[in-house]
Amino acid sequence: MRLLALCGSLRAVSSNGSALVAAAQLAPAGVEVVIYPGLGDLPHFNPDLDTEAPPEPVLALRREIGMSDGLILSTPEYAHGLPGALKNGLDWLVSSLEFADTPTILINTSPASVHAPAQLREILTTMSARLVEAAFVTLNLRGRGLDAAGIAADPDLSAALAGGLERLVAAIAAQPRARW
Repeated sequence: MRLLALCGSLRAVSSNGSALVAAAQLAPAGVEVVIYPGLGDLPHFNPDLDTEAPPEPVLALRREIGMSDGLILSTPEYAHGLPGALKNGLDWLVSSLEFADTPTILINTSPASVHAPAQLREILTTMSARLVEAAFVTLNLRGRGLDAAGIAADPDLSAALAGGLERLVAAIAAQPRARW
């Protein structure tokens, strides 16, 4: 099983990126978590460019989504909202057949962040993602300075992440993703 992870932060080092790397380390046997590196490479969304031949970075993202059984998103909250790069990436997926019915979970790295997760739920629901709410994870990483190894080594954090992944994998196994 292949899961694609998207990080809403473009920072070289971020708690959201670290949480996704830790998730990859804690994935159940037989599950590969691939962290998508190119969110910042996408051009600004423009419907005029969303044709049969969109820009190559857009095609690359759509291919990655199409090859994946599920999606993991982790994002910071900026000014009570989603970072622009993540929203831009999602906008490029709206008309993508590869995205519809994708089992999706959110990893929130700060319990104080409530606006971005709510917006993300609304956007993903509108885009026809299959939200696996029982697998959503909230980690309290704010101010802790933990990297992926520190997250994976923490019993509470690793248990929460591993549990979320197990619930996502179980949901995918119970109802495999529709392929278009």
